[in-house]
Amino acid sequence: MLKVICVICICLVSLPAICAPADYEPATITDVRPHVPAAISSSEASQFEVSLRVADIVYLVLYTDTLGTKTVKYAAGRQVLVHVGKDTITYNDILGRSQELPIISQKPASTTRQSK
Repeated sequence: MLKVICVICICLVSLPAICAPADYEPATITDVRPHVPAAISSSEASQFEVSLRVADIVYLVLYTDTLGTKTVKYAAGRQVLVHVGKDTITYNDILGRSQELPIISQKPASTTRQSK
């Protein structure tokens, strides 16, 4: 009986390591700016250009605020887990739903630091 309980405990402890996506990596939101589309339409949801720093690359993505909360304006400095694809960056929102953001541009992050 003790062996069965130990095996079950080991399986439960190792389950998150097996289920966790290995290709998600931490990103820091460095800047958020309103997106100005070419044709302005009041019926569309608000869009923002969000800069994400992933490792040594800064990605500029287009975020569409479908709920209309505009809380992304205050997200600079927040860290999120993202999956970087070829043309999109995927993240999970607060409800656990996967959201894909199109990549507008990418550039190497500057590694220079200012002295105090």
